[in-house]
Amino acid sequence: MQTSTLPASSTGSSATMPPVDEKKLNAFVGKMVGDLGAAASGALVLLGDRLGLYAALAGQGSATSTQLAERAHCYERYVREWLACQAASGYVDYDSATETFSMNPEQAAVLADPNSPVAMVGGYFAMASIYIDEPQVETAFRTGRGIPWGDHHNCLFCGTERFFRPGYEANIVQHWLPALDGVIAKLERGAHVADVGCGWGASTFIMARAFPKSKFTGFDLHAESIEESNRKAQHAGLDNLKFAVASAQNFTGLEYDLVTVFDALHDMGNPVGVASQICRHLKPDGTLMLVEPMAGDSLSANLNPVSRVFYAFSTMICTPCAMSQGLGIALGAQAGEARLRKVLEEAGFTRIRRAAETPFNMILEVRP
Repeated sequence: MQTSTLPASSTGSSATMPPVDEKKLNAFVGKMVGDLGAAASGALVLLGDRLGLYAALAGQGSATSTQLAERAHCYERYVREWLACQAASGYVDYDSATETFSMNPEQAAVLADPNSPVAMVGGYFAMASIYIDEPQVETAFRTGRGIPWGDHHNCLFCGTERFFRPGYEANIVQHWLPALDGVIAKLERGAHVADVGCGWGASTFIMARAFPKSKFTGFDLHAESIEESNRKAQHAGLDNLKFAVASAQNFTGLEYDLVTVFDALHDMGNPVGVASQICRHLKPDGTLMLVEPMAGDSLSANLNPVSRVFYAFSTMICTPCAMSQGLGIALGAQAGEARLRKVLEEAGFTRIRRAAETPFNMILEVRP
Protein backbone atom coordinates (compact mmCIF):
# COMPACT_ATOMS: atom_id res chain seq x y z
CA MET A 1 0.00 0.00 0.00
CA GLN A 2 1.20 3.53 -0.80
CA THR A 3 0.80 6.31 1.76
CA SER A 4 1.76 9.94 1.67
CA THR A 5 4.92 11.03 3.44
CA LEU A 6 4.10 12.41 6.86
CA PRO A 7 5.90 15.41 8.38
CA ALA A 8 8.11 14.60 11.35
CA SER A 9 5.76 16.43 13.72
CA SER A 10 2.91 14.12 12.68
CA THR A 11 4.81 10.99 13.60
CA GLY A 12 5.78 12.07 17.09
CA SER A 13 9.48 12.41 16.24
CA SER A 14 11.60 14.36 18.69
CA ALA A 15 15.23 14.87 19.59
CA THR A 16 15.03 11.84 21.90
CA MET A 17 13.51 9.48 19.32
CA PRO A 18 15.15 7.98 16.24
CA PRO A 19 13.94 9.30 12.88
CA VAL A 20 11.05 7.51 11.20
CA ASP A 21 11.92 5.24 8.28
CA GLU A 22 9.35 6.22 5.66
CA LYS A 23 9.39 2.85 3.91
CA LYS A 24 8.86 0.95 7.17
CA LEU A 25 6.21 3.44 8.24
CA ASN A 26 4.27 3.03 5.01
CA ALA A 27 4.47 -0.75 5.28
CA PHE A 28 3.23 -0.69 8.86
CA VAL A 29 0.39 1.71 8.06
CA GLY A 30 -0.59 -0.61 5.23
CA LYS A 31 -0.63 -3.57 7.62
CA MET A 32 -2.80 -1.65 10.08
CA VAL A 33 -5.25 -0.65 7.33
CA GLY A 34 -5.57 -4.32 6.44
CA ASP A 35 -6.11 -5.27 10.07
CA LEU A 36 -8.65 -2.48 10.54
CA GLY A 37 -10.55 -3.67 7.49
CA ALA A 38 -10.57 -7.23 8.79
CA ALA A 39 -11.81 -6.12 12.20
CA ALA A 40 -14.54 -3.94 10.72
CA SER A 41 -15.61 -6.70 8.32
CA GLY A 42 -16.19 -9.12 11.20
CA ALA A 43 -19.60 -7.63 11.89
CA LEU A 44 -20.50 -8.16 8.24
CA VAL A 45 -19.57 -11.84 8.54
CA LEU A 46 -22.12 -12.12 11.35
CA LEU A 47 -24.73 -10.42 9.16
CA GLY A 48 -23.97 -12.72 6.27
CA ASP A 49 -24.49 -15.75 8.48
CA ARG A 50 -27.57 -14.55 10.38
CA LEU A 51 -29.35 -13.27 7.28
CA GLY A 52 -28.53 -16.35 5.22
CA LEU A 53 -26.65 -14.32 2.61
CA TYR A 54 -23.68 -16.67 2.37
CA ALA A 55 -25.94 -19.72 2.18
CA ALA A 56 -28.12 -18.14 -0.51
CA LEU A 57 -25.14 -17.10 -2.63
CA ALA A 58 -23.23 -20.36 -2.28
CA GLY A 59 -26.27 -22.60 -2.61
CA GLN A 60 -27.99 -21.00 -5.59
CA GLY A 61 -25.12 -19.67 -7.64
CA SER A 62 -23.98 -16.24 -8.82
CA ALA A 63 -26.30 -13.31 -8.35
CA THR A 64 -26.64 -9.58 -8.67
CA SER A 65 -27.31 -7.65 -5.50
CA THR A 66 -31.00 -7.53 -6.46
CA GLN A 67 -31.19 -11.29 -6.97
CA LEU A 68 -29.40 -12.05 -3.71
CA ALA A 69 -31.66 -9.63 -1.83
CA GLU A 70 -34.69 -11.46 -3.21
CA ARG A 71 -33.28 -14.84 -2.21
CA ALA A 72 -32.51 -13.73 1.35
CA HIS A 73 -35.61 -11.50 1.75
CA CYS A 74 -33.51 -8.43 2.48
CA TYR A 75 -33.46 -4.85 1.17
CA GLU A 76 -31.29 -4.56 -1.93
CA ARG A 77 -29.51 -1.35 -0.96
CA TYR A 78 -28.09 -2.94 2.18
CA VAL A 79 -27.19 -6.14 0.34
CA ARG A 80 -25.38 -4.14 -2.35
CA GLU A 81 -23.14 -2.47 0.22
CA TRP A 82 -22.55 -5.76 2.04
CA LEU A 83 -21.53 -7.47 -1.20
CA ALA A 84 -19.11 -4.68 -2.05
CA CYS A 85 -17.29 -5.19 1.25
CA GLN A 86 -17.31 -8.97 0.79
CA ALA A 87 -15.76 -8.63 -2.66
CA ALA A 88 -13.16 -6.15 -1.42
CA SER A 89 -12.32 -8.58 1.39
CA GLY A 90 -11.95 -11.53 -0.97
CA TYR A 91 -14.79 -13.35 0.77
CA VAL A 92 -16.85 -13.49 -2.45
CA ASP A 93 -15.90 -13.15 -6.11
CA TYR A 94 -17.12 -10.33 -8.38
CA ASP A 95 -17.58 -10.44 -12.16
CA SER A 96 -17.51 -6.85 -13.42
CA ALA A 97 -18.76 -7.85 -16.89
CA THR A 98 -22.05 -9.21 -15.52
CA GLU A 99 -22.07 -7.30 -12.22
CA THR A 100 -22.66 -10.56 -10.41
CA PHE A 101 -21.21 -12.03 -7.24
CA SER A 102 -20.43 -15.66 -6.46
CA MET A 103 -18.64 -17.88 -3.96
CA ASN A 104 -15.99 -20.36 -5.00
CA PRO A 105 -15.86 -23.76 -3.23
CA GLU A 106 -13.12 -22.62 -0.87
CA GLN A 107 -14.98 -19.50 0.25
CA ALA A 108 -18.15 -21.54 0.71
CA ALA A 109 -16.36 -24.15 2.82
CA VAL A 110 -15.20 -21.48 5.27
CA LEU A 111 -18.23 -19.17 5.31
CA ALA A 112 -21.34 -20.97 4.05
CA ASP A 113 -21.16 -24.57 5.28
CA PRO A 114 -21.53 -24.85 9.08
CA ASN A 115 -20.47 -28.49 8.96
CA SER A 116 -17.29 -27.98 6.96
CA PRO A 117 -14.10 -28.90 8.86
CA VAL A 118 -12.78 -25.42 8.04
CA ALA A 119 -15.96 -23.49 8.97
CA MET A 120 -14.86 -20.33 10.77
CA VAL A 121 -17.97 -18.18 11.22
CA GLY A 122 -18.35 -19.34 14.83
CA GLY A 123 -15.12 -17.58 15.68
CA TYR A 124 -16.69 -14.29 14.66
CA PHE A 125 -19.58 -14.80 17.08
CA ALA A 126 -17.06 -15.39 19.86
CA MET A 127 -15.21 -12.29 18.69
CA ALA A 128 -18.38 -10.24 19.07
CA SER A 129 -18.29 -10.98 22.79
CA ILE A 130 -14.69 -9.72 22.94
CA TYR A 131 -15.75 -6.26 21.81
CA ILE A 132 -18.90 -6.22 23.94
CA ASP A 133 -16.99 -7.28 27.05
CA GLU A 134 -13.91 -5.09 26.54
CA PRO A 135 -14.85 -2.71 29.42
CA GLN A 136 -14.85 -5.68 31.82
CA VAL A 137 -11.39 -6.69 30.65
CA GLU A 138 -10.14 -3.13 31.09
CA THR A 139 -11.28 -3.27 34.70
CA ALA A 140 -9.54 -6.63 35.12
CA PHE A 141 -6.28 -5.12 33.83
CA ARG A 142 -6.51 -2.35 36.40
CA THR A 143 -7.58 -4.45 39.38
CA GLY A 144 -6.15 -7.92 38.76
CA ARG A 145 -9.58 -9.44 39.21
CA GLY A 146 -10.87 -12.05 36.79
CA ILE A 147 -14.00 -12.49 34.71
CA PRO A 148 -15.91 -15.75 35.14
CA TRP A 149 -16.84 -17.55 31.93
CA GLY A 150 -20.54 -17.00 32.56
CA ASP A 151 -20.14 -13.23 32.87
CA HIS A 152 -19.36 -12.84 29.17
CA HIS A 153 -21.93 -11.99 26.53
CA ASN A 154 -23.82 -15.06 25.33
CA CYS A 155 -22.27 -14.71 21.85
CA LEU A 156 -19.23 -16.37 23.40
CA PHE A 157 -21.03 -19.60 24.25
CA CYS A 158 -22.66 -20.28 20.90
CA GLY A 159 -19.59 -18.96 19.07
CA THR A 160 -17.21 -21.26 20.92
CA GLU A 161 -19.36 -24.28 20.12
CA ARG A 162 -19.66 -23.33 16.45
CA PHE A 163 -15.96 -22.57 16.09
CA PHE A 164 -14.61 -25.76 17.65
CA ARG A 165 -17.28 -28.27 16.59
CA PRO A 166 -16.23 -28.67 12.91
CA GLY A 167 -12.66 -29.48 13.89
CA TYR A 168 -13.88 -31.91 16.52
CA GLU A 169 -16.22 -33.58 14.01
CA ALA A 170 -13.31 -34.07 11.63
CA ASN A 171 -10.80 -35.37 14.18
CA ILE A 172 -12.06 -36.83 17.45
CA VAL A 173 -13.33 -40.19 16.19
CA GLN A 174 -11.25 -40.36 13.02
CA HIS A 175 -7.82 -39.40 14.36
CA TRP A 176 -7.50 -38.38 18.01
CA LEU A 177 -9.13 -41.29 19.86
CA PRO A 178 -7.48 -43.89 17.58
CA ALA A 179 -4.10 -42.34 18.44
CA LEU A 180 -4.58 -43.37 22.09
CA ASP A 181 -3.36 -46.79 23.18
CA GLY A 182 -6.27 -49.23 23.52
CA VAL A 183 -8.98 -46.61 23.95
CA ILE A 184 -11.04 -47.42 20.84
CA ALA A 185 -11.40 -51.05 21.91
CA LYS A 186 -12.63 -49.98 25.35
CA LEU A 187 -15.14 -47.55 23.85
CA GLU A 188 -16.47 -50.18 21.47
CA ARG A 189 -16.91 -52.70 24.31
CA GLY A 190 -18.47 -50.14 26.65
CA ALA A 191 -16.55 -47.61 28.73
CA HIS A 192 -17.33 -44.84 31.20
CA VAL A 193 -16.23 -41.44 29.94
CA ALA A 194 -16.17 -37.98 31.54
CA ASP A 195 -15.89 -34.91 29.32
CA VAL A 196 -14.71 -32.16 31.68
CA GLY A 197 -15.33 -28.54 30.76
CA CYS A 198 -17.70 -29.61 27.99
CA GLY A 199 -19.47 -26.29 27.39
CA TRP A 200 -22.34 -26.85 24.98
CA GLY A 201 -21.26 -30.47 24.66
CA ALA A 202 -20.07 -30.60 21.05
CA SER A 203 -17.26 -33.03 21.88
CA THR A 204 -19.48 -35.13 24.16
CA PHE A 205 -22.17 -35.56 21.50
CA ILE A 206 -19.62 -36.61 18.88
CA MET A 207 -18.23 -39.37 21.10
CA ALA A 208 -21.63 -40.55 22.36
CA ARG A 209 -22.97 -40.96 18.82
CA ALA A 210 -19.88 -42.88 17.71
CA PHE A 211 -19.78 -45.31 20.66
CA PRO A 212 -23.34 -46.27 21.71
CA LYS A 213 -22.15 -48.97 24.14
CA SER A 214 -20.22 -46.46 26.25
CA LYS A 215 -21.63 -44.02 28.81
CA PHE A 216 -20.71 -40.34 28.57
CA THR A 217 -21.12 -37.57 31.13
CA GLY A 218 -20.34 -33.97 30.29
CA PHE A 219 -19.41 -31.66 33.17
CA ASP A 220 -19.21 -27.88 33.11
CA LEU A 221 -19.27 -25.11 35.71
CA HIS A 222 -21.52 -22.90 33.56
CA ALA A 223 -25.11 -23.83 34.39
CA GLU A 224 -26.59 -22.21 31.28
CA SER A 225 -24.30 -24.26 29.04
CA ILE A 226 -25.32 -27.47 30.80
CA GLU A 227 -28.98 -26.51 30.41
CA GLU A 228 -28.43 -26.05 26.68
CA SER A 229 -26.53 -29.35 26.45
CA ASN A 230 -29.29 -31.26 28.24
CA ARG A 231 -31.90 -29.71 25.96
CA LYS A 232 -29.96 -30.86 22.91
CA ALA A 233 -29.39 -34.31 24.42
CA GLN A 234 -33.12 -34.75 24.99
CA HIS A 235 -33.83 -33.75 21.41
CA ALA A 236 -31.15 -36.14 20.09
CA GLY A 237 -32.59 -39.08 21.97
CA LEU A 238 -29.23 -40.46 23.07
CA ASP A 239 -29.60 -42.72 26.10
CA ASN A 240 -25.85 -43.02 26.74
CA LEU A 241 -25.34 -39.34 27.38
CA LYS A 242 -26.00 -36.92 30.23
CA PHE A 243 -24.74 -33.55 31.42
CA ALA A 244 -24.24 -32.16 34.93
CA VAL A 245 -23.16 -28.88 36.49
CA ALA A 246 -19.82 -29.36 38.23
CA SER A 247 -16.46 -27.65 38.32
CA ALA A 248 -13.42 -29.48 37.01
CA GLN A 249 -12.17 -29.80 40.58
CA ASN A 250 -15.27 -31.44 42.02
CA PHE A 251 -16.86 -33.53 39.25
CA THR A 252 -17.88 -36.92 40.56
CA GLY A 253 -18.84 -40.38 39.36
CA LEU A 254 -17.37 -43.80 38.96
CA GLU A 255 -13.78 -44.45 38.10
CA TYR A 256 -13.54 -43.56 34.44
CA ASP A 257 -11.91 -45.43 31.59
CA LEU A 258 -11.42 -42.16 29.76
CA VAL A 259 -11.50 -38.50 30.75
CA THR A 260 -11.36 -35.84 28.06
CA VAL A 261 -10.66 -32.13 28.34
CA PHE A 262 -11.10 -30.19 25.11
CA ASP A 263 -9.53 -26.73 24.88
CA ALA A 264 -10.42 -26.00 28.51
CA LEU A 265 -7.59 -26.76 30.95
CA HIS A 266 -5.94 -23.40 30.27
CA ASP A 267 -9.20 -21.66 31.31
CA MET A 268 -9.04 -23.18 34.80
CA GLY A 269 -7.60 -21.34 37.77
CA ASN A 270 -5.99 -24.38 39.40
CA PRO A 271 -4.77 -26.62 36.58
CA VAL A 272 -2.75 -28.85 38.91
CA GLY A 273 -5.79 -29.31 41.14
CA VAL A 274 -7.95 -30.15 38.12
CA ALA A 275 -5.43 -32.66 36.80
CA SER A 276 -5.15 -34.22 40.28
CA GLN A 277 -8.94 -34.62 40.45
CA ILE A 278 -8.91 -36.30 37.06
CA CYS A 279 -6.10 -38.61 38.13
CA ARG A 280 -8.10 -39.66 41.21
CA HIS A 281 -11.14 -40.49 39.08
CA LEU A 282 -9.33 -42.54 36.45
CA LYS A 283 -9.11 -46.30 36.59
CA PRO A 284 -5.53 -47.56 37.04
CA ASP A 285 -5.44 -48.33 33.31
CA GLY A 286 -7.46 -45.26 32.35
CA THR A 287 -6.49 -42.44 30.03
CA LEU A 288 -6.79 -38.67 30.02
CA MET A 289 -7.01 -37.18 26.54
CA LEU A 290 -5.98 -33.56 26.88
CA VAL A 291 -6.64 -31.35 23.87
CA GLU A 292 -5.06 -27.91 24.04
CA PRO A 293 -4.32 -25.15 21.51
CA MET A 294 -1.19 -25.78 19.47
CA ALA A 295 1.71 -23.77 20.85
CA GLY A 296 5.47 -23.84 21.12
CA ASP A 297 7.30 -23.53 24.41
CA SER A 298 8.51 -19.96 23.90
CA LEU A 299 7.03 -16.67 22.79
CA SER A 300 9.35 -16.53 19.79
CA ALA A 301 8.00 -19.91 18.65
CA ASN A 302 4.45 -18.56 18.78
CA LEU A 303 4.79 -15.38 16.75
CA ASN A 304 2.57 -16.58 13.91
CA PRO A 305 -1.02 -16.02 12.67
CA VAL A 306 -2.57 -18.96 14.56
CA SER A 307 -0.98 -17.99 17.88
CA ARG A 308 -2.03 -14.39 17.25
CA VAL A 309 -5.67 -15.52 17.33
CA PHE A 310 -5.13 -17.63 20.44
CA TYR A 311 -3.26 -14.88 22.29
CA ALA A 312 -6.10 -12.43 21.56
CA PHE A 313 -8.77 -14.78 22.90
CA SER A 314 -6.50 -15.70 25.80
CA THR A 315 -6.12 -12.04 26.80
CA MET A 316 -9.83 -11.31 26.60
CA ILE A 317 -11.39 -14.58 27.76
CA CYS A 318 -9.14 -17.45 28.88
CA THR A 319 -6.78 -15.63 31.25
CA PRO A 320 -9.57 -13.58 32.90
CA CYS A 321 -11.57 -16.79 33.38
CA ALA A 322 -8.66 -18.52 35.11
CA MET A 323 -7.89 -15.43 37.22
CA SER A 324 -11.52 -15.32 38.38
CA GLN A 325 -11.06 -18.63 40.20
CA GLY A 326 -8.99 -17.10 42.96
CA LEU A 327 -5.46 -18.48 42.84
CA GLY A 328 -3.94 -16.03 40.39
CA ILE A 329 -2.79 -18.92 38.18
CA ALA A 330 -3.46 -18.66 34.47
CA LEU A 331 -1.80 -20.92 31.92
CA GLY A 332 -3.11 -18.91 28.99
CA ALA A 333 -4.16 -20.40 25.67
CA GLN A 334 -0.54 -20.74 24.49
CA ALA A 335 0.88 -22.70 27.41
CA GLY A 336 2.97 -25.08 25.29
CA GLU A 337 3.67 -28.76 25.84
CA ALA A 338 6.51 -28.34 28.34
CA ARG A 339 4.37 -26.30 30.73
CA LEU A 340 1.44 -28.67 30.33
CA ARG A 341 3.69 -31.63 31.12
CA LYS A 342 4.86 -29.93 34.30
CA VAL A 343 1.24 -29.43 35.42
CA LEU A 344 0.37 -33.05 34.70
CA GLU A 345 3.44 -34.43 36.44
CA GLU A 346 2.75 -32.33 39.54
CA ALA A 347 -0.75 -33.84 39.55
CA GLY A 348 0.65 -37.38 39.70
CA PHE A 349 0.62 -38.51 36.07
CA THR A 350 3.69 -40.45 34.95
CA ARG A 351 3.13 -41.25 31.27
CA ILE A 352 2.61 -38.36 28.89
CA ARG A 353 3.05 -38.29 25.14
CA ARG A 354 1.87 -36.18 22.24
CA ALA A 355 -0.45 -38.58 20.45
CA ALA A 356 -1.64 -36.34 17.61
CA GLU A 357 -1.69 -32.77 16.43
CA THR A 358 -3.27 -30.38 13.95
CA PRO A 359 -2.30 -26.82 13.04
CA PHE A 360 -4.68 -25.71 15.80
CA ASN A 361 -4.42 -28.38 18.52
CA MET A 362 -2.03 -30.69 20.31
CA ILE A 363 -3.44 -33.92 21.74
CA LEU A 364 -1.72 -35.41 24.76
CA GLU A 365 -2.25 -38.97 25.96
CA VAL A 366 -1.88 -38.86 29.74
CA ARG A 367 -1.86 -41.88 32.06
CA PRO A 368 -1.28 -42.47 35.79
